[in-house]
Amino acid sequence: MKRIIWMFGFAATVVAALALAQGTVPSLAASPADKPASSAIVKIDNFSFGPATITIPVGSTVTWTNNDDVPHVVTSDDGKMFKSKALDTDDHFSFTFTKPGTYNYYCAIHPKMTAKIVVQ
Repeated sequence: MKRIIWMFGFAATVVAALALAQGTVPSLAASPADKPASSAIVKIDNFSFGPATITIPVGSTVTWTNNDDVPHVVTSDDGKMFKSKALDTDDHFSFTFTKPGTYNYYCAIHPKMTAKIVVQ
C-alpha cells in the first residue's frame, strides 16, 4: 500500500514539474469558460424568421441568413441592442447574447416580421 501511495505521489510530482517547466498549471476541474460557445441559426425566408422562437445558453451566437429575394433587417425591439445592415439574399448577421433574458426582434423594413430569442 505504501508503494502505491509513493507511486501516486511521484507521478503527481512529475506532472506538476512538467507543467511548471511549460509555464502552465494543470486544472483538475473544468470551468464554465472551458465549455465551447454555442451557436444557433435563424433563416429568413418567405417574410418570416425561422424558427420564430429559439432558446439558447448565455454566451451563444445567433446567425441570421436572408434566404429571401428582398432585403431584410434584424433589429432588437429597443433598436439599440442589435441591428443589422440591410441583408440582401444570402447575407448573414451574427450577434452574441451575453446576458439572460427574452429578446424580441423584428425586421425594420417589414415590421410584421417578428420573433424572439430566449437566453438562459
